[in-house]
Amino acid sequence: MVEGGMKCVKYLLFLFNLIFVIAGIGLIAAGAYVKIKLTEYYEFFGSNYMGPGILLIIVGVIIFLLAFFGCCGAIKENYCLTMTFAVSLGIIFVLEIAGGIAGFVLRDDIENEIEKVLVDSFKSYNKSSGIRDTWDTLQKDFHCCGANNFSDWQTNLAYLGQYPASCCKTTGCDTTFGDQNQAVYHEGCRSAFEGWLKDKVAIIGGVGIGLAFVQVVGILFACCLARAIKKEYEVV
Repeated sequence: MVEGGMKCVKYLLFLFNLIFVIAGIGLIAAGAYVKIKLTEYYEFFGSNYMGPGILLIIVGVIIFLLAFFGCCGAIKENYCLTMTFAVSLGIIFVLEIAGGIAGFVLRDDIENEIEKVLVDSFKSYNKSSGIRDTWDTLQKDFHCCGANNFSDWQTNLAYLGQYPASCCKTTGCDTTFGDQNQAVYHEGCRSAFEGWLKDKVAIIGGVGIGLAFVQVVGILFACCLARAIKKEYEVV
C-alpha cells in the first residue's frame, strides 16, 4: 500500500516537473522579449529597467535546472535529490514572492519616472542620434507624437520647423507645424508608453507570484515523496 502511494506521488512529481520545464522555457522566452523591447528604449532608461527581463531569464534557467533535479530524484527515488529539489524550490519561492512584490511597487513609481525621462530627453532630440532614434521608435510603435501631445514639438523645438517624420500617420505626410495638421498623431506618448510599461511590470510581478504559489504544490509533492523514500529505507 505504501509502495503504491509512493509510486503515485512519484509520478505526480514527475508530471509536475514536466510542467515546470515548460514554465521555465516560457519564462526564458518572456524575459528575452521584455529585455529586447526595453533595450529599444535604453537611451531613455539606461540599465534601470533591464533588471526585470534579466530576472525572468535567470529564474527560468534556474527552474529548468531544478526540474532536472526533481525528475532525477523522482525516477531514482533518491532522498537527497528529492530534498535538494524541495529546499531549492522553497528558496526560489521566497525570491519570487519578493520579486513579485517589488514589481508591483515599481509599477507605482513608473508614472513619475516616465514623465521625467520623456521631458529630459525631449530637448536632446536633435543633439543625440541615440535619443532621436529612440524617440522615433517610440512614436512609431505607439502611434503618438510628443510627450504630452503633438504641440510639444512646436513649443519646445520650434527651430526644427516641422514635426519628426515618425509623427506621421502615413509615410511621407505633411510635417509642417500647425495645430490643424491632421496628418500627424495628436496624442502624446507619455500615457501610452506609461500604460505599456505598467502592464509589462504587472505581468512580470503577477507571473512571479503566480508561479511561486504553483511551486508550493511541487514542494509538497517532493516532501511527501522524500518522506515515503525515507520510510522505505528505514523498513529495509
